[in-house]
Amino acid sequence: MSSAISTPAVTADEPPDTGAGDERHRLSALGGLAALSLDAMASVAYGPESIVLVLAAAGAYGLGFTVPVTVAIAVLLAVLVASYRQVIAAFPDGGGSYAVAKAHLGRRTALTAAASLVIDYILNVAVSVTAGVAALTSAVPSLYDDRVWLCLGVLALVTAVNLRGIAESARWFMVPTAVFVLSILAIIVVGLFRDAPASTAAAAGHASVLAENATAVGALLLLKAFAAGCSALTGVEAVANAVPSFRTPRVKRAQHTEVALGALLGVMLIGLAVLIGRFHLQPVDGVTVLAQLADASLGHGVGFFVVQFATVVLLGLAANTSFGGLPVLMDLLARDNHLPHVFALRADRQVYRYGVLFLAVVSAALLVGSGGDVNDLVPLFSIGVFVGFTICQVGMVRHWYRNRPAGWRRKAALNGFGAVLTGVATVVVTGTKFTEGAWGIVVALPLLVVLFEAIHRSYGRIGERLELGRVPGAVTRQRSLVVVPVTAITRLTRDGLSAALSLGDEVFAVTVVHDPADAEALRRDWELWQPGVPLLEIPEDHRRLGQPIADFVNRLGEEHAYDRLTVLIPEVEPAHWWQRALQNRRGAVIDRALRRHTDAVVCRLRMRM
Repeated sequence: MSSAISTPAVTADEPPDTGAGDERHRLSALGGLAALSLDAMASVAYGPESIVLVLAAAGAYGLGFTVPVTVAIAVLLAVLVASYRQVIAAFPDGGGSYAVAKAHLGRRTALTAAASLVIDYILNVAVSVTAGVAALTSAVPSLYDDRVWLCLGVLALVTAVNLRGIAESARWFMVPTAVFVLSILAIIVVGLFRDAPASTAAAAGHASVLAENATAVGALLLLKAFAAGCSALTGVEAVANAVPSFRTPRVKRAQHTEVALGALLGVMLIGLAVLIGRFHLQPVDGVTVLAQLADASLGHGVGFFVVQFATVVLLGLAANTSFGGLPVLMDLLARDNHLPHVFALRADRQVYRYGVLFLAVVSAALLVGSGGDVNDLVPLFSIGVFVGFTICQVGMVRHWYRNRPAGWRRKAALNGFGAVLTGVATVVVTGTKFTEGAWGIVVALPLLVVLFEAIHRSYGRIGERLELGRVPGAVTRQRSLVVVPVTAITRLTRDGLSAALSLGDEVFAVTVVHDPADAEALRRDWELWQPGVPLLEIPEDHRRLGQPIADFVNRLGEEHAYDRLTVLIPEVEPAHWWQRALQNRRGAVIDRALRRHTDAVVCRLRMRM
């Protein structure tokens, strides 16, 4: 029965997606790289540093493992890119791990994948914005006390751009993305030609966090470093989630974007790791590893500050990846009746505006709750996406086994290897960060799945009551009564009674009597007008309006003389928005009382001024 209500209603100003939407408002491959890769690109700013900070516990000897750990992460990145390239082809309607799990692993597993992605997308917005603002306040300390307002300002900017369409956001963010990528590549290329750091001014005077007298590196430490560095892989799945946002041919454009993202990210991660070893950099308090690398390669001049500025901008805008991926995922969930159908509505620029606004509001609450402190959010980051990675890989193994196309064993082996790697990463990341806040994700995931299932059951009950999917009985004429609340004789009263006479077999006009003198005047004018509709008076001593009419309607219903009771409320529709403040809101009061306390059909007839 639930499938019978899978298609949400649409409104006149938000047409349904017919599969041939306006291509101008969709993404090219280059636009997809700008709109959907900011999260992954920005992770270059903190991924290598996360590895170095963990390995620093083993001293200078431990830092020697930076390149091997980074190469392992790059191998996992290559596996993920190859896997998601296959996901894009197999599931062109988007949804990533949710779509894969729904097709091959069952509904509850699919909902777990969806919940993990929802959590990760929301956290990505909060982490990206707070990290960008933290970089800004590090450069301008006087702004530190205003960091929450700065975070909300950046979030409002990204939200406003995305409400104009994902293609519009790609155009806005293409230049910052290009500047950042070229800056990182410049650091790598120039640094590889240097025998020694060009400058160490950035780290001068800052205390090293390197452990002393440590000469052993255990497997657990390497696993922790690997898990910490895996934060650089968040965002890899965003392209597969947002395939419908690309221009035709969508699959090829999305695949090209995925490969380009993986290639750029892999080159940047390995290149920076090589430079960390080449320049023997150590993590220090108050200065990022990326800042030290820019200082060592480009010197403490214009190039250094360009890198810092580009990093600040890209970190702040990395939230855009979530705005490109989450609304599409919520659309799929809504079409499957696991979220309210409003999230499946599109505006005229192919914008899932309700998904965008939901993401903005929840992220704003996180930003305010954390006080704009990135350290409160980072421990929660990346866990959800690795749950989704693992489910997606397992689902793809099942996909190849069921369909068995040419070369399916090779493809299934690739996905199986990826599932093992991401599964290990999920366990290690969750275990090492559990006491730092990861327990919150462990609790939130099942709660979100329960919420999805509760919404699904509600839609099932609605479908049952509406008898969707069944052939209804014969159409019969029903005896109906229309009640029209009035307070005076005006053109609005005339139009309301005229509409009521066309709707029902019988019409009553009712007025709530608060002042006997006013009631006598209305009664006298009614007899002079003679509209052909009886006027009934409802005495009321407590100056209430809605409840007396609701009680009157319920008494009529108890008589069972009519098959249908309708209350038609005539009211004025102001010509300008500011004139709404001049209205008495009687119609809204009556409407609320009737919907809360009666089973009558309520119609509001608005006359535009």
